[in-house]
Amino acid sequence: MTIYQELLGEDFQRLHPKLQDRYALPMGKPFYGVGTMLKVRAGSPWLKPFLTLSARWQFLFPESGRDVPFTIKNTCRSLPSGEAEIYWERTFYFEKISRNFNAYMTMDPKRKVVKDYLGEPHLFYSDLKMSVTPEGRMQIRSGSQRFLVGKREIPIPRLLEGVVAVEEGYDDVREVFTIQVEIRNRMVGRVMAYEGEFKAASL
Repeated sequence: MTIYQELLGEDFQRLHPKLQDRYALPMGKPFYGVGTMLKVRAGSPWLKPFLTLSARWQFLFPESGRDVPFTIKNTCRSLPSGEAEIYWERTFYFEKISRNFNAYMTMDPKRKVVKDYLGEPHLFYSDLKMSVTPEGRMQIRSGSQRFLVGKREIPIPRLLEGVVAVEEGYDDVREVFTIQVEIRNRMVGRVMAYEGEFKAASL
């Protein structure tokens, strides 16, 4: 049972069957997808220095574009502590450069949230709350966030948080997974957003 199955409980069965297969993620058997981001949008131009710096940690990036080739790989693995971790690898192939957006997800069973450790090495994490829409799509919303300083966790002030909204579905007619992601900040607006589609593929 993956962290997503455990977190959603009976609601996991309300996901589209293709999404159930995608998020089941047997240990050591990655999901790999290939597709196209129809739109990738960065935030305001004055955010470019911050986004460029973030790219060093394989997190945010400053590029925008249309019809950007894309791959995604999700791998479930066991940590030394015995808890399960999902490693997310997302790569955007722009014309002149490739950008990564990576993360490590574990579950906090007491608070019933996913802890999303962003970037490599990760400097902070965000709580994620997951739910299933009436149409069977996976919906993800961010919660509180914390900086990581050694073994210390420092709460990020609400005004500085990135507000994340994700919705992933499956189009039966076109036989593709669909994805929409938006990251905003309460003060500066959009930080990054992308939307597109992908299909499961063999590694």
